[in-house]
Order: sequence, then C-alpha cells, then structure tokens
Amino acid sequence: MKKLLVLLILSLCLIGTTSAGEVDTNILKLKALNACKSCNLKGTDYSEADLKYANLSGADLSGSNLSGADLYAAEFSRANLSGTDLSGTDLRNVDLTGADLIDSDLTDADLRDADLSYANLSGANLKNADLGGWNLIGEGAKLINADLSGANLSGANLKNADL
Repeated sequence: MKKLLVLLILSLCLIGTTSAGEVDTNILKLKALNACKSCNLKGTDYSEADLKYANLSGADLSGSNLSGADLYAAEFSRANLSGTDLSGTDLRNVDLTGADLIDSDLTDADLRDADLSYANLSGANLKNADLGGWNLIGEGAKLINADLSGANLSGANLKNADL
C-alpha cells in the first residue's frame, strides 16, 4: 500500500516537472522501487548507498557521486556514467554492457565478474581496481587513455578491446 501511494504521488508529480524536479522525482522512484530505467539522475549523490540489484539501465547518472556505494549485481546497461565518481564501489556482477564510463573514477572499485562488453571506459581512472575473474571487459570495450596502474587484470578477457 505504501509503495502504491508513493507511485501515485510520483505520477502526479510528473506533470509539468522541470529538470530539477524530474531528478527529485526519479530519486524518489529509485528509493521506492530500487529501479529507475532511463531516468535522469544527473549529478546525484548516492555515496555509500545500498543499491544492490538496482535496475538503472539506460539511466543518466553523469557527474554523480556513487563513491563507496554497494552496487552488487545492479543493472547499468547503456547507462551514462560519464564523469561519475565510482571510487571504492562494489561493482561485482554488475551489468555495464554498452555503458558510457568516459572519464569516470573507478579507483579501488571491485569489478570482479562485471560485464563491461562494449562499455566505453576512455579516460577512466581504474587505479587499483579489481578486474579479475571472468570479467568480460574485452568484447568491444574501449579503454583508450584509461589508467590501469595497479589494477588486477588476472583472468580478464581483453579480446577485441580497444586499448
């Protein structure tokens, strides 16, 4: 009943919202449903947030702060995460297929078993990131000018990656 009330309020708020109002509405939607497909969440602060299993496919989180967040098994396929702070995040088993991670900070992030197929990580900071395991980073992923210093790449698939 509580979720239904939140959804009703959200739907009423969608009428005539401005860009800032749209982001606020989408934040409420994400909190209520743990999902916000193709939502505008630009510049939001989700540092240290628990977003395990969240569905944010196609969402725009560019310029956001997700540092230290638990994003285990979340769905970020085709999401815009350019310029996003993802340092120290738990990104294990996350689907980042086709995601835009240009100039993102992934320092000390745990990306084991994440699917980065066709993701664009150009200019991304991956210092000390854990990309080990059966990571699918290679299938068409772009890593041009990405900083991989200190990163664990043991067992990572770099086949067809654009380095």
